[in-house]
Amino acid sequence: MNMVMTDFLPVLPEIVLLTMACAVLVADLFIEERNRILTFILAQISLVLTLVAIFYVRQEEALVAFSGTFVLDPMATILKAFAVIVTFGAFMYSRDYLRERVLFKGEYYVLGLFALLGMMVMISAHSLLTIYLGLELLSLSLYAMVAFNRDSPDSAEAAMKYFVLGAIASGILLYGMSILYGVSGSLDISYIGEFIAGGAGNAVTLAFALSFVVVGLAFKFGAVPFHMWIPDVYHGAATPVTLFIGTAPKLAAFAMTFRLLEESLGGLQADWSDMLTILVVLSIAIGNVVAIAQTNIKRMLAYSTISHVGFLLLGILAGTSDGYSAAMFYAVTYAIMALGAFGMVILLSRSGFEADQIDDFKGLNDRNPWFAAMMLIIMFSMAGVPPMVGFYSKLLVLKAVIEVDMVWLAIVAVFFSIIGAFYYLRIIKLMYFDKAEEDIPFACGADTRLTLSINALAVLMLGIFPGGLIALCNAAFS
Repeated sequence: MNMVMTDFLPVLPEIVLLTMACAVLVADLFIEERNRILTFILAQISLVLTLVAIFYVRQEEALVAFSGTFVLDPMATILKAFAVIVTFGAFMYSRDYLRERVLFKGEYYVLGLFALLGMMVMISAHSLLTIYLGLELLSLSLYAMVAFNRDSPDSAEAAMKYFVLGAIASGILLYGMSILYGVSGSLDISYIGEFIAGGAGNAVTLAFALSFVVVGLAFKFGAVPFHMWIPDVYHGAATPVTLFIGTAPKLAAFAMTFRLLEESLGGLQADWSDMLTILVVLSIAIGNVVAIAQTNIKRMLAYSTISHVGFLLLGILAGTSDGYSAAMFYAVTYAIMALGAFGMVILLSRSGFEADQIDDFKGLNDRNPWFAAMMLIIMFSMAGVPPMVGFYSKLLVLKAVIEVDMVWLAIVAVFFSIIGAFYYLRIIKLMYFDKAEEDIPFACGADTRLTLSINALAVLMLGIFPGGLIALCNAAFS
């Protein structure tokens, strides 16, 4: 019994989430259309119970279970907690949007819960097999969510592109993993790390495996030149789905990248740092420059995501504990910022009208000064303006690369970040200096407005008082 509890207690959050997701799936079959709000409530209760379980089983030291395939450490606890919180916010934003468009179905919430389960498995993966299982559970759920609006040709097209390119990326990543398994004879991440650090294995074969792993990770992150799916998927999917894809999965992608590159391939850091440098420069440059030309705000935020991925990878390529903690801080804060940005798009939308054009933000200050101020906070934060949290997230990753004598890379990042500030400031200019073309009241309920206000104010407060979150991230890699 002690052995069973030792193995199963660390996975209590995953067990709770899986059980509740199945319960929501079955309950939704018997819930009538007019009572669909019960599915939403059950989904939110599932997230609350999962969050309680995450803090209940937290560990100060790494705890490995299931014969080395699962690990519970401080990094996993923090990332899982924020993934649950961001998913909770995504579900809150989605309710009114889906209900007004006759899309208020249980499938959205069930797929969201299973996608979150895949993220949590990825975050705590300690085996190549566990990483791939979590990745596929997340990916398959997201493919279905993108195609959720069956009557939309754009959603169907986006889902097909996402599925095909995602399958290619998964195959590339799996091929790299299979080479690592063939060379080391093990799927255990720690064993592979020790094997490579000890100088064993053919250097050419390991470099070949590393190339496939980095390309697979770049696809999942959406780093240039493997970014082609992001703008089309963000544009074609329903806004609540875009919101979900653009936030919580970034936390799982960071965890997967850390597990594979640092814990498994740490002995090849000199090689993968050079590869990441190319991805960083291309992502920050192309993401910021192309975003300027966009007139659709979802596509603009898609290219913004690509540039932010470049900044996140800055911390990882530094290869130090400070770099990893800075990258983790960036991933968490970006998820919160993106949640608020897409939440504003949902707030301005209404039945028969998608507020997905940049011009739809014209005169927002005249219509509602409070939410114009909330959007201003989010845009300033994404641009890296102090005292918003986006400033500190950029500062930390730049500091990490400067400490490893890559000053030139920090200069390039700052240069393109200044260029990128233009398209964020353009939104602010439209809100405050242009006249609204129409004055129609917001269709969202009070709970959505409250969630958006808390979201934006959290961005401001984390910028004014970043110490607590920074300390948590530092403790995860101490």
